[in-house]
Amino acid sequence: MVDQGIGGRVALVTGAGRGIGAAVAAALTEAGAIVAGVDLKGAAHEADVSDVDSVEEVVDHVERVLGPISILVNVAGVLRMGRILDTTDEDWRRTFAVNTDGVFHVSRAVARRMAPRRAGVIVTVGSNASGVPRADMGAYAASKAATTMFTRCLGLELAEHGIRCNVVSPGSTDTEMQRALWTDDEGPARVIAGDPAGFRVGIPLGRIADPADIADAVLFLVSDRARHITMQNLYVDGGATLRA
Repeated sequence: MVDQGIGGRVALVTGAGRGIGAAVAAALTEAGAIVAGVDLKGAAHEADVSDVDSVEEVVDHVERVLGPISILVNVAGVLRMGRILDTTDEDWRRTFAVNTDGVFHVSRAVARRMAPRRAGVIVTVGSNASGVPRADMGAYAASKAATTMFTRCLGLELAEHGIRCNVVSPGSTDTEMQRALWTDDEGPARVIAGDPAGFRVGIPLGRIADPADIADAVLFLVSDRARHITMQNLYVDGGATLRA
């Protein structure tokens, strides 16, 4: 295996209990990283990213037990579907608490430790909904848009310390979150075909992503092969947003 600059490094992955987070944790482990998986459940380290004290505790613990964190991947997220006029205050608050506040809490805690060491890389898993309006996804899309710009601004501020920050924005991916939106066996076909009534194009490549597809993009961005890439947003959605 070609050395990607990942082997032996400590990587913290939030949302590692399932889906994309689990795939990212597995890919980093295979590449030789020492992975600390964080989730509310199903991961080695339990923490609620929306709780700043919980975040500080787990980051401190990981650094004391495993060593300095060199790689951070923010994956933890929630999706609450619904029309904006029907969105409750709780739906809105919880969506931002995890998707946006959580990324802020974890990124700040880890970056404060990375900066004096003048080394590290941060990748946030966002969504293609952050750049294209989606019906029934107002809170989710807004939270991911905020997270995307936060990560890019973080990258600008941390560049002087040699720390890179990038975003990977998946489209429809075969996870529990995605499957919860399907009402029957035709769900995947409908996603691929698109929905003109919902102002949503299909997926030009004709397939829904596997979590591993997203993990591969993350693996590239945290590796030394991407050493001159920062503040970027990589869409991994099979062309679904038609984004230039």
